[in-house]
Amino acid sequence: MNANQAVWEEADFTPIAAYMRQSGNEVVQSLGVTPCMRVLDLGCGDGTTALPLAQRGAVVLGIDIARNLVAAGKRRAQEAGLSRLQFLEGDACRLEGIPSNSFDLTLSMFGAMFAPRPFDVAREMVRVTRPGGRIVMGNWIPGDPSFITQLRSLSAALLESPPSDKISPMTWGVETHIDERFGVAGVSTNNISLVRDTYWFASPDKTPADFVASFTRFYEPTFKTAGKGGKLDEFQSRLMELANTQNRSADGSTLIPANYLRVTVSL
Repeated sequence: MNANQAVWEEADFTPIAAYMRQSGNEVVQSLGVTPCMRVLDLGCGDGTTALPLAQRGAVVLGIDIARNLVAAGKRRAQEAGLSRLQFLEGDACRLEGIPSNSFDLTLSMFGAMFAPRPFDVAREMVRVTRPGGRIVMGNWIPGDPSFITQLRSLSAALLESPPSDKISPMTWGVETHIDERFGVAGVSTNNISLVRDTYWFASPDKTPADFVASFTRFYEPTFKTAGKGGKLDEFQSRLMELANTQNRSADGSTLIPANYLRVTVSL
């Protein structure tokens, strides 16, 4: 097990993913998926975009580094009767066993951006996508005022700093880094388009307090660090304040926006 796998397997992301289903469906709807299209969902989690892709007739392979999320995705696919959807454990930095030019579309919504070697990730996404195909990424944006970026800023302010040699996943939200990484993979900047968009953490029957409670599980390593440093109460309090401030629902349910950079690479 590598360090990245250990972090994602330490907690259970599925309670957070439940808040991401609505926007996951909307993203898939925007992609123009056609029956029998071959799609790779990289960093797929338990299938927030993989399931709606398969429900639209695509032949989908979901790959994630966390074995618990792969298992959860398999259960969801089986329950939905989606025989054209498979889930595999794999590393976005090195897609072992995946032939080149395998997919019409490679999609990664807030997944591949967390892999530790971004240049390898770009090369692998380009390698496994056929000429004429597309790569679509959703990446969080550094310095953005919406929820996820502010959550990460809060974590950085209160908790231990990451090692100085670790490349922040937020660099995938910077245009120059995207151009450089795909450029090394052989892609011209003319074939890269960037659009700012908004993802919603939504639930009609859950409050922001429920949402924060779910984040406690998702960010289990972070909360452990906060506890050891004696800052757990402050962290939880400020996270609750952030969720309430960002919430756009008028009836007490959860509707929290998180802006992201949508990257489309045409091969």
